[in-house]
Amino acid sequence: MFVYFYAAFCHFRMQYFLFLRWVLPVSNAKLNWLDLPMRTHAELSSIANQIIHFSNKCTSQTHIHQIQAQLILQNLHSNSNVAHHFITACHSHSLDQLHSALFLFTQLPKLHVFIYNTLIRAFSHAQTPYVPNYIYVLMHRNSVFPNKYTFPFLLKSLSDFKEFKQGQCVHTHVVKFGHLNDIYVQNALLNVYASCGRMRLCQQVFDEMPLRDVVSWTVLIMGFGRSRKYGDALIAFEQMKYAGIEPNHVTMVNALAACGNIGAIDMGVWIHDYVRSKGWELDVILGTSLIDMYGKCGRVEESLNVFRSMTEKNTFTWNALVKVLGLTKSGETAVWWFNRMVQEGFKVDDVTLVAVLNACSHSGLIDKGRQILLSLFEGKYGLLPNVKHYACMIDLLSRAGCLSDAFYYIREMPFEPTKSMWGSLLAGCRHHGNLELGEIAAKNLVQLEPQNGAYYVLLSNLYAEMGRWDDVTNVRELMKERGLVKDKGCSSVELQVQSHDIELLAV
Repeated sequence: MFVYFYAAFCHFRMQYFLFLRWVLPVSNAKLNWLDLPMRTHAELSSIANQIIHFSNKCTSQTHIHQIQAQLILQNLHSNSNVAHHFITACHSHSLDQLHSALFLFTQLPKLHVFIYNTLIRAFSHAQTPYVPNYIYVLMHRNSVFPNKYTFPFLLKSLSDFKEFKQGQCVHTHVVKFGHLNDIYVQNALLNVYASCGRMRLCQQVFDEMPLRDVVSWTVLIMGFGRSRKYGDALIAFEQMKYAGIEPNHVTMVNALAACGNIGAIDMGVWIHDYVRSKGWELDVILGTSLIDMYGKCGRVEESLNVFRSMTEKNTFTWNALVKVLGLTKSGETAVWWFNRMVQEGFKVDDVTLVAVLNACSHSGLIDKGRQILLSLFEGKYGLLPNVKHYACMIDLLSRAGCLSDAFYYIREMPFEPTKSMWGSLLAGCRHHGNLELGEIAAKNLVQLEPQNGAYYVLLSNLYAEMGRWDDVTNVRELMKERGLVKDKGCSSVELQVQSHDIELLAV
């Protein structure tokens, strides 16, 4: 609907501008060809070349408007080459100009497919939902058949916005118009299904491909990773190796993410060795992925070595390192690197602060955690405290036994307490024996999730520890009335890695 309203606005603006073009001279000397009258065929070819030249060189919206007026006056907007350069110029300036170009060209009864493809491509790169599909519909209304260059960018737009149903419709058109065997179209189809989490369909398209390139395999691996099927992602990576396809940087980043999430350290080390053997530079993305993978697998020293070897780092790189150190209970080290990050002038964001506060929480660094949160309140990092920062602080104080302080933050913060906050307080109360405050936390958990039987069991156990047997009976009766049963138990595992003196908690 927005497209139609915007088109009406552009139409009014264009008509007004054309009126001015007829009654007012053009004052810009650099574009003095615009006041030319109608020309012969040879002269029109010369003007077309000038339009292309000025489209590539224009530096303002005024030039765009002048070029657009001349396209209409000289009837050159149906020239595919001219249209391509003009649309590209509009895209480079603003989305507003691109919408004007859309309206201009879609007023013609029948455009060449190349112009439609150029419009679809421009809007797919502009990250505008629905518009590429709208242009594709116009093609069919005007009886212009798509070609193999139409579908990749149309499908890219659908994958960016996870338009699964539209993707299926376009898939049928790909088959109907005979472009299913084009590898670029196939890869774009893979990306639609992978982005939408439809890995069965993605795998089906992949299996039916007669030829697969590195992009095909990478999209499949990435799709499995996004769907949290990390084992399948690594199986696909192994199959890619056996198929003799050389991976690229994007492949390795997605494979490393899968390794980190399931602790496949051997595969992660193999990938690192492969990167070194190929002489690849550890850019920001690949280096950060290696830091994250080693950290999740408990290899802190390797994470630090990768970090030190990188010539270029950004906020994401620093965040990965601080997070790794925090998860492995190297809190002092994490805080040290956090301070160094600030000293070296890197921008601290929400993720950084959550990572360093978590590091303080896992290592019991109460004073350092308070100091960081105080700096956040004072505006040192240019951010306002959010609910995640409060959650980290409540967890830190609850673990350390500062239960009154944790409860104070829950009551006084400008956010509604979350389940994780009450859960942290309850865990701290049970560990440190504060049953009264634990009762408050358990009651709030029951209120937040009244259908979760586990919280009733926790509350009942608290009452049992306090010797309040009537309350135990009341809680269990309430569970029966609401049809709740005790969930099956689960255990957390604490793994000691002696070679690195690290404690990894499986939560």
